[in-house]
Amino acid sequence: MTDRRIVFVVFDGFQPLDLTGPHEVFHSAGEYACAVVAPRAGPVHSESGLLVHAGHGVADLAPAGTDTLVVVGGRGVDRAREDPDLVAWVAAAAAGARRVASVCSGVFLLAAAGLLDGRRVTTHWAREEQLAREHPEVRVDCDPVFVRDGRMWTSAGVTAGMDLALALVEDDLGRDVAHEVARRLVLFLRRPGGQSQFSVALWSRQPATDPVRAAVAAIHADPGARHDIAGLAAHAGLSPRHLQRRFTAELGAPPAAYVERVRVEAARRALTDGDEPVEAIARRCGFATAETLRRTFHRRLGVAPSDYRARFRSTAGPLTDSAEEGTSA
Repeated sequence: MTDRRIVFVVFDGFQPLDLTGPHEVFHSAGEYACAVVAPRAGPVHSESGLLVHAGHGVADLAPAGTDTLVVVGGRGVDRAREDPDLVAWVAAAAAGARRVASVCSGVFLLAAAGLLDGRRVTTHWAREEQLAREHPEVRVDCDPVFVRDGRMWTSAGVTAGMDLALALVEDDLGRDVAHEVARRLVLFLRRPGGQSQFSVALWSRQPATDPVRAAVAAIHADPGARHDIAGLAAHAGLSPRHLQRRFTAELGAPPAAYVERVRVEAARRALTDGDEPVEAIARRCGFATAETLRRTFHRRLGVAPSDYRARFRSTAGPLTDSAEEGTSA
């Protein structure tokens, strides 16, 4: 029997992919023994209605002997973290575990168990404000796909749990094994942990008025154009000061920050959709130089443009070490 024992914690209302995705990754690696524990053994209802059988309840599974504890998320986590027996079991299992991980909102259960004080963590972007508000002792960073802080690993929502599981496999068994698991599951090799979980479709509010809408349309129509405040104000038919105030109020970001994000998205698409040199992409997307693009990518996404292209570029051929690596999310 392997000593790499993965114990998943579930509860009524859990997100099924938070369990099944990572479970398949560990099972495919062939070096792990996986168990599922719930408040009580037996059928557990996921938030989508899928029934999963928990082989153990917290009353009959000793917390000792867990190598890696993985707490899943889902809408039911708010009720689960009020279950004193479940919270106590998680705390006891984590105390002896080599690693502790959460997927999505499972981080709330770890926080309820007192495991994250002073730690940097992530979760699904939609839960960021709640986590920061309810647990000021935790440093919340909801940009990365997953975060490692010592032996604590936390991930963003749903499919990000598979990225986290692949990272744990790589940490244990090496990149070649993680790569083979990804191939077997018909996944592209995992996203790096620093890769942002956000895209324009996720972070961008919709403008509420026609003047701001006109400025936003001009930015998206040509991300590489100058787009200084005077030019955007002319598109909007407002004074620069008035546009700055209205834009920030309606979209939650000032015009300059919004322009930079749109340019990053344009560069990301260009890097993954073609073979244009990075220098040319930088100029076309408004960054002037490849070095400016590189610095912006590092600050916003945690990776260099060339590394981003190597991992995420679309390819029609089979996945190999030299093929482009991306995400199924």
